Amino acid sequence: MSIAFPCGVARLSVVRHGESTANVLFADAERRGDAHVRLPDGRDADVGLSGRGVAQGRELGRWLVGLPEEERPEVVVCSPYVRAVATWDEMARVARESEVPCPPALSDERLRDREAGVLELLPPPAVRERFPEEAERRERVGDWFHRPPGGESLADVTLRVRDFLRDLGDPRSGAAGRHVLLVAHDAVVLAVRQALGGIGGPPPDLAPVPNASLSRWDGDGTHLRLTSYGDTSHLPAGA
Repeated sequence: MSIAFPCGVARLSVVRHGESTANVLFADAERRGDAHVRLPDGRDADVGLSGRGVAQGRELGRWLVGLPEEERPEVVVCSPYVRAVATWDEMARVARESEVPCPPALSDERLRDREAGVLELLPPPAVRERFPEEAERRERVGDWFHRPPGGESLADVTLRVRDFLRDLGDPRSGAAGRHVLLVAHDAVVLAVRQALGGIGGPPPDLAPVPNASLSRWDGDGTHLRLTSYGDTSHLPAGA
């Protein structure tokens, strides 16, 4: 049983950013069991899109252009991370090329990706080699509650995302009764799902959130109901 979380927006669409350069390297490291793959220098926040991720951003732009005018987002809020902003930039570029107006994007740090602390930019094989006790603890407590040193658990992410949704749904925010689009990360999509599900325990499973996927909640003026999760039907096969 859960008690629904109030939110007065008309529709909430949440996009996970397109494929990032780190996504590519992580997948390769996991496939080969390579604990020494070279990862991007700098901060996680500065990781950009791969070539495929840019193309996915443009496909999302075509989805946006293809919406009936009355269904297009009226408010856009992005994570401040480069890969999320770049995804929206590609979407907006396609809209401009098609002469379809779209609102300027706002940014909110509460939509940032899950902070990994000492595990930042380390693929699973590297975590298992360099931090075996932490890898064992994550396996034992589960990913929802695992908080690496200096980082966040998914439960922590949900707290800040819930705070954002509370502000978004406030009648004074200007978003009430409007279609809002968020461009963020898989952890944020999971957190939105958990927060809007209301008071209750964590989800029994962490359903994957593909790159450039769309999740949607439709509102009745008071609450939002999940109608689509991790949808990639707007992407060509293999994109």
